Amino acid sequence: MNANLLAVIMNSTIRSTTPVLLAALGSAICSQVGVFNIALEGQILIGSFTAIVADYYTGSVYLAVLCGVASGAAVASLVSVLQVKYQAADMVIGTSVNLLVSGLTSVLLYTAFGVKGSFSNPSLKSLPKINLPVVREIPFIGRVLEQLTFIDYLSYVLAAVMFIYLYRTVQGFHVQSVGKNKEAAGSLGIKTLKIQMIAVVISGALCGLGGSVLSMGQVTLFTENMSSGRGYIAMASASMGQSQPLFIIVSSLFFGFCQAIGMSLQNVIPSQLTLTIPYLATVVALSIFGRKKLKKK
Repeated sequence: MNANLLAVIMNSTIRSTTPVLLAALGSAICSQVGVFNIALEGQILIGSFTAIVADYYTGSVYLAVLCGVASGAAVASLVSVLQVKYQAADMVIGTSVNLLVSGLTSVLLYTAFGVKGSFSNPSLKSLPKINLPVVREIPFIGRVLEQLTFIDYLSYVLAAVMFIYLYRTVQGFHVQSVGKNKEAAGSLGIKTLKIQMIAVVISGALCGLGGSVLSMGQVTLFTENMSSGRGYIAMASASMGQSQPLFIIVSSLFFGFCQAIGMSLQNVIPSQLTLTIPYLATVVALSIFGRKKLKKK
């Protein structure tokens, strides 16, 4: 493996990590307040679809991203009302929302564009790529960081901001207290229900942002079930990272690396096999991580 190939794989890893990292941060904020949100998959998917629709009809990339974020938050609002406010079963709500969004995007895809399966158009605009002036001249580093979008960089900033908020501010400690002991937090005057509902909506916004970069970053198109299990991989990433934002960066990069390796091997191994690499890595990683946790107990 030469240096150029390694740089290409690392660049692909960063780009593949972004949707998973953003959704994993969404899963983490839910876990911090004691909410088990498995509707991440649907929130990513609706963000991808809405971003492409807004991109096509408005021609504005940034407006498209905002629409993707808003749609993810809207779906999460439904989850927060049913699951948090009315205490419906998390597995039932999450699974139902994922199936609902999957079917809804397929119907709306045909309604809006008259096509089935996927939609692409020359008028669609991709997210602008950032090539840092000085960094791009550095032989290896420049190749690793080339053609990244602002959302790729923003995802790591958001992880850092979330860490500071949760572990360095009073409000962040209030948020954590809701997840650790909701009744005790409520007895101190903390509005636990409000905090939980806001956390779920924030997770939806993060997933919508991840969906936007998924459909307008590396490629500029939408295909049915485009999220391809990234919501579930994000949950695994958040679990491995113990819902701590900085640890989640590392676990998300691991899954991004697995996906990048899978794509790089498509010319050597049949694509049907390489596409399974991220999912096999998820199962193996969770098995090892779960076993270590059991040993500690």
